[in-house]
Amino acid sequence: MVSAAKLKRAQDRVVTARPFANKMIEVLGQLAKRTDEDFRHPLLDLRGDERYLLVLITADKGLCGAFNTNLTKAAQAFIKENSEKSIELVTIGRKGRDFFRNRHATIASEYIGLTGKGRVDFSEALDVARAIIKLYTETKEIDKVFLIYNEFKSVLSQRVMLEQLLPVSRAENEEPESKSQQPVNLVDYIYEQSPAAIFAQLLPRLIETQIFRALLESVASEQGARMTAMDSASKNASELIDSLTLNMNRIRQAAITNEIIEVVSGAAAL
Repeated sequence: MVSAAKLKRAQDRVVTARPFANKMIEVLGQLAKRTDEDFRHPLLDLRGDERYLLVLITADKGLCGAFNTNLTKAAQAFIKENSEKSIELVTIGRKGRDFFRNRHATIASEYIGLTGKGRVDFSEALDVARAIIKLYTETKEIDKVFLIYNEFKSVLSQRVMLEQLLPVSRAENEEPESKSQQPVNLVDYIYEQSPAAIFAQLLPRLIETQIFRALLESVASEQGARMTAMDSASKNASELIDSLTLNMNRIRQAAITNEIIEVVSGAAAL
């Protein structure tokens, strides 16, 4: 019941945030693609492919079915597939932090209590995003940043997502499906400020929006998974109680029958 109440609010926030986040990714991707070749920005420039930072968003508590297990398995699979890379972790949530701490993984930073209260404030997402941006731009020791979280589909369905957060990918031209289709027309943008000034403001905001959206998705998915897990637990407990009650009645009836047989046998002997 508690998860059902929290789920409605979390679901509304996710549905509200998705269009803005998706459109922002689309517009900035197109902008980045049509910048000059000599244009450079720390969040756009490609680096090497040796050092990764993996941001993992899990829950602070258990009792939510396979929610945390699926996320940690996805993170383990990513680490295994890139075993030749140097991978550090940023864990958001107690369960992911404890899981990889017990396996002696390299944890660059950790955040506890962001999703445990059932809602996420934008200021908290800002702190996480700015710390990741600072780690990426100032240290110069990270080539790529990846994000793993659960995307909310429905109460019964959550999908584990793996996305590249940094560097920001430049949009690719879409090819027509058939020759009869008209070619895609690229939009020309007029800059009222220089591209450097615009990207300096919008690219960090894009990362902040993606982190905030991922946290909202994770909260809604967690409440849906917890609601489903508790409903299944209640049904299993009811079935177990019914089975044990039936077994108890059978044993009691057998004991009564034995007592009656003993009384009748004793009376017949007398």
